[in-house]
Amino acid sequence: MSYRRDHRSSKSALFDGFDKLEEGNLRSSPSFSHEIKEHDNDKTIDGLQDRVAFLKRLTGDIHDEVESHNRFLDRMGNGMDATRGIMSGTMDRFKKDA
Repeated sequence: MSYRRDHRSSKSALFDGFDKLEEGNLRSSPSFSHEIKEHDNDKTIDGLQDRVAFLKRLTGDIHDEVESHNRFLDRMGNGMDATRGIMSGTMDRFKKDA
């Protein structure tokens, strides 16, 4: 299950330090306590863009997985219906013989 392990490490990397963003604790230059440097803004934006791209890939992967499972369940349901028909015919033959 390396996918799950990779997913967990990606998840922690995705949200690492996010609580600081929510609390407004973005790094600022010591000389400008009320201003954030443009470089820091760009870095923060790049980090957010990376996180959004990761989430987009992750939701795409989840979508593909769900569709795959739905196709599998549909095939299984069709197989069960066919088996039910065969069993019903067999039971009808047993009833005629009894």
